[in-house]
Formats: sequence, C-alpha cells, structure tokens
Amino acid sequence: MRLYYGWVIVAAGIVVTCIGFGTAMSLGVFLQPTAAETGWSRTAISTAATIAFLCMGLASMMWGALSDRYGTRLVVTVGGALLGLGLAAASRAATIEQFLLMFGIVGLAAGSFYAPLTASATRWFTRHRSLAVALVSAGIGLGSTVVAPFARWAISAYDWRTALFLLGVAAWALIVPAGLLVRRPPAPSSSGGSAAGGSEPDFTVAGALRSPQFAAIALTHFACCVAHSGPIFHMVTDAIDCGVAPMAAATVIGVAGLASVGGRIVCGLLADRFGAKEVLIVGLFVQAVSISLYLFVRDLSAFYALAMVFGLAYGGIMPLYATLVREYFGAAIMGTVFGAVAMLSTIGMAIGPWSGGWVYDNLGSYFWLYIASCGIGLGAVAIAFTFRPPQPRQVLAAAMA
Repeated sequence: MRLYYGWVIVAAGIVVTCIGFGTAMSLGVFLQPTAAETGWSRTAISTAATIAFLCMGLASMMWGALSDRYGTRLVVTVGGALLGLGLAAASRAATIEQFLLMFGIVGLAAGSFYAPLTASATRWFTRHRSLAVALVSAGIGLGSTVVAPFARWAISAYDWRTALFLLGVAAWALIVPAGLLVRRPPAPSSSGGSAAGGSEPDFTVAGALRSPQFAAIALTHFACCVAHSGPIFHMVTDAIDCGVAPMAAATVIGVAGLASVGGRIVCGLLADRFGAKEVLIVGLFVQAVSISLYLFVRDLSAFYALAMVFGLAYGGIMPLYATLVREYFGAAIMGTVFGAVAMLSTIGMAIGPWSGGWVYDNLGSYFWLYIASCGIGLGAVAIAFTFRPPQPRQVLAAAMA
C-alpha cells in the first residue's frame, strides 16, 4: 500500500519541532555553566528564555497568517535558516545584551514552526486528526529528550559557546531539509478517510478572534503555559541545587520530555475517542497537582518519578488546543487563529523562566515558584470548563462579520 503523504507531513513536523523547540527549551541546561563563566546572574540569563518566548509568541500569528497565504513550506524553511543564524550568533555573544538580542532572533524563528505545521497536519487528516496533531507536538517533547542531553554533553566536552553553535548547525542541517518536504493537501480527497474534507465551520478571522470560544481556548492555553514553563525551565538547576550531579540533572528534563511524548500520543488517542475538551480538563488538573509535588522532591529518583508524571501531563494537553481550534474554526483560517492562540501561550511561556530566576535570586529557593505555578494551573482548569461549541447562529454571524 502507498504511504499516505499526510504521515510524511507529520514526520517532517516531528523533526522540525524537535530541533526548533528543543533548543529553546534546553536553555536551562546552559544556565549554570553560562553564569559560572560569564558572571551573568540567573535572572539575566533566564531573561533570554523570556525574550525568546515573547518573540516566539508575537511572531506566531504572523507566521500562521503567512502559512495560510503562502504555504507552510516557505515559512518553515525560512524559520529554520533564521534559527541557525540566531544560535550561531548567540554563541559569540560578548555581553548579556548581545546574548538577549540573539535569543530574540531565536524566538522569532521558533515561532514559524508549531502553528504552521500543526495547521498543515490538521488539513491532511479527519479520522486521525488528534493523533496527527499529537505526533507533530511530540517533537517538542523529543526536543527536551534529545537536545538537552546533547547540549550538556557538548558543554562538558567543549564549552557552552561551542554547544550553542552546534545547535545552530543542527537547525540548518535538519530543519531546512525537513521543511522542504511539506506540501499543501490535495483538493477534497477520501484516502482512507484521512484527508481533510466534509462540512467546515464558516468563520472569518475577525469573527473567530472575537468569539468567546477563542477567548476560552487562548486564556486556558496562556494560564497552562504560565503554570508549567517555570518548573520546566528550572527543574535542572533545582536538581543541581539539591545535590544531583549536573549530567544526571540534565537527564531529568530528558525524562520529562520523553514522558511528554507518550502523553501527547495517549491524549491524542483519548481525544479522538472521548473528546478534546474532556481530556484537556483532566490533564490540566494532573499538571497542577504534579507541580505542587516539586516542593517535596530532593533526590534523583524522586526527580525522575515526578518528571514522568509532570511530562505526561503537560505533554498530553499541549496538542489538544490545536484540535479544539480546528474543530471550532475550520481549516481555512487554522494557521492564523491557532497562531493567535500560540501567541498568547508563548507569552505565558515567557513569564515562567524569568519569574523563576527572580524568585531564586531574591528569595533563595524555588518554593514560591511552585506555589504560584500550581495556583495558576488550577486557574487553567477553571477556564477550560467554560468551553462551549459554537452554535449555528454564532457561526453564521461570524461568517458575515
């Protein structure tokens, strides 16, 4: 049997999100060695991740709209080239200001990957849509599993500057070729029920962005990312502070990333069967509870066990937002609308790393980071309960807006 090309799109998406987001999410591995060599504070270095996520978020809607208009292939290949440039330049930064500026470029480039590739995957699938989106999103988890230990090895073997440069080379060598594999789906097809087709919601961009469904999805995603970004970014440094060896501590985020891959696949399958909203609410609750448990872990085995639960939760819920956007607003404006959702979520991701660094530098521990993150995570659960499918009258009014 011929391979359905939608799965090639999914495979390309896994490679791109693995390298693209793995580099951004692995900056925590660079925190301690960079601070030790340069004398820059943890707050200052953590601000690089904040700037990267802010730029990623602000660029996501732009990249999503460009992918709707010009195609995902062009957007992803340009983004891959820009990512490699930003990482290579950051490796030569002589001042903290230069370092922060280069990570702004890294964030701008990384914004070109997730929303366009997710939108492309949803256009290729109907029957296995949640699974396809989950697999593209799984690349983010694989990024933590693969990129973080590689970066730690490169830092130990060479130094942090060489490690950053090697990540830039990986972006050029892997993301650009993978981006060239992306195609638009054929006109309405029924290849095994996989291609996009059937009745579609008829929203305009303006109508979608003004709808209560968009507000609920975007605010839930924002709160979700604020809750988990700080613990993800600082878990390696927290483990080192608790006496875990640096190389072993780097594997903690790898375990969380690997667990997040499993969580994405499992939740994708469950969402296809039981509904994305229901699975999302359960996953958000488990995420909030697991964050609170970081108050009690002190040794490597406990960090591993909690990383598995936390990874399953935060990984599993991430692709469900794209499924909800696709179901509510249709394929034609998927890139733009999901780009807008991603914009708010990555602004949420930007808050956690900086706030965690500020809490540590000013209070001497991560205690209040975990307390605040758990509370915000429970807030995301409350917002998720407000999801309501668009009513036919709403859809008609949005189409006429």
